[in-house]
Amino acid sequence: MENIENLKQQLDGLNIAEKLSFLANKHKGKIVFSTSFGWEDQAITDIIFSNNLPIIVFTLETGRLFPETYYVWNRTLETYNQAIIPYYPNTDLLERMVEKKGPNSFYESVENRKECCYVRKIEPLKRALKGNEIWITGIRAEQSLNRENMIDLEWDEENKILKFHPLFDWTLSDLKQYIKDKNIVYNPLHDKGFPSIGCAPCTRAIKPDEDFRAGRWWWEDQSKKECGLHSKQ
Repeated sequence: MENIENLKQQLDGLNIAEKLSFLANKHKGKIVFSTSFGWEDQAITDIIFSNNLPIIVFTLETGRLFPETYYVWNRTLETYNQAIIPYYPNTDLLERMVEKKGPNSFYESVENRKECCYVRKIEPLKRALKGNEIWITGIRAEQSLNRENMIDLEWDEENKILKFHPLFDWTLSDLKQYIKDKNIVYNPLHDKGFPSIGCAPCTRAIKPDEDFRAGRWWWEDQSKKECGLHSKQ
């Protein structure tokens, strides 16, 4: 495992594009960014593609995304003319799960929902991360209680990879301003009360006084609202 403190010192004082460029050159061919086409990911994608940084961009195509998400995906490809690699669920795992429990089993229990998240997101993620050394994410500290306990550069023991969250200290206002200033395409659902957008059956709009992630798996207890992609071990 790379010495995180030394790496943090090397990144100190650099802007986000410079930090990503430094990491990309240090870990050539082994640095990836996962996008789900939300506000945060669109901002990072813009930085990567606009600066032609040698970072592989990928997405997890769960098969249950909103039409608006596919719209943003397509518009992003048109805007930058650079590749975004899709990772799909393992066909055998998906077919067995749906055959046994039906297409909406995730509503029935936390265990079923986590199984669906594993098949549609976790297993494809592991394939996407395999052989890489740096994983760039769109995590921001204010997004949830679990994420406030993270730091911007950390070791992911589960996936044996170093994770860097370039927008970690950004507020939602910072993010919206960047999107506006750069005229970046973003998901229209954000303007309809969807701050966090995942699979269509598992995401709803939130009320003004609700938590940022209240619209994700809203039928479950608040403490269980992580799919496993970024959960602390």
